[in-house]
Amino acid sequence: MAPLLSIRDLKTYFYTEAGVARSVDGVSFDIGQGETVGIVGESGCGKSVTALSILRLIQPPGRIEPGSRIEFEGKDLVTLGDEEMRHIRGNRISMIFQEPMSALNPVFSVGDQVAEVARIHAGLSKRKAFDRAVETLALTGMPAPEERAKQYPHQLSGGMRQRVLIAMALIMKPALVIADEPTTALDVTIQAQILDLLVHLQKEFGTSILMITHDLGVIAETTSRVIVMYAGEVVEEASVDELFAHPHHPYTEGLIHSMPHIGHDQERLNVIPGTVPAPTNWPHGCRFRERCPYSWDLPEREHPPLYDVGVNHTSRCHLAIEPERRNQPHPPLVVVEGVGAA
Repeated sequence: MAPLLSIRDLKTYFYTEAGVARSVDGVSFDIGQGETVGIVGESGCGKSVTALSILRLIQPPGRIEPGSRIEFEGKDLVTLGDEEMRHIRGNRISMIFQEPMSALNPVFSVGDQVAEVARIHAGLSKRKAFDRAVETLALTGMPAPEERAKQYPHQLSGGMRQRVLIAMALIMKPALVIADEPTTALDVTIQAQILDLLVHLQKEFGTSILMITHDLGVIAETTSRVIVMYAGEVVEEASVDELFAHPHHPYTEGLIHSMPHIGHDQERLNVIPGTVPAPTNWPHGCRFRERCPYSWDLPEREHPPLYDVGVNHTSRCHLAIEPERRNQPHPPLVVVEGVGAA
């Protein structure tokens, strides 16, 4: 079966006074029908820009570069006309944003905001659209949905506002939902409820989900396949079980080792040294080499391709052809003293 979404060599650059920021620089991946795929990585790695590129929401000074392909249901979204793109956006592809208070309009009731999607894309009357909005809010587990639909964003809790955004995303039963850090602003209990809700609704509607997050716990709980991004490119891709059991790229190793674990000494937290380099000046060769504990001369000279390192498992690391480098002495991850799990 052909993938629902197929991205090939996506490049999204921002032309600034400081230079050209290559925020997304040659990203390729697929999402199948009814599949939940996660994209994980640090802030600045290109996750959110990838999501906005899919929806063609990149504004100047940014642009999607020629040669990029975003094929969705057989159509190339990069070359699609504005009117056709407006029909797809919010209808066939929808997005759940990470901060509900900034995503919702404070002067309209939440019911009217959810209903507006149905009015635009389904041509429903105001009354019928509002009724569908209430039904969709009920599906998200919103208590007293008809009463809540008449309220304004500031009258709802953070978890309720997030459910409103989920209702807006699902009211047209889209083929693909992009969830950009959907639990970041919520406390732990509400996070778990929202994640359970997304998993339940995905199974009920058969919707594909692209889950974008920096939290490996969210990835482990909700996705079947993981894409790890670093410095504007994909550095590893595998099934969620394979990735956690056999991480190959040193960056993925660092992310997993940096997770706090219940029962471990929470006063000592491993961190990856250094920071993501500036997108206006990606390093020559391997972009992770300056932070990598295994780095040697080859990563300094040559930019690594995506190597096959297992069944449906790829890694952008020269360790694939020189695995003995892992056994040589190398500096450990930095340990930060006095940092708790919170």
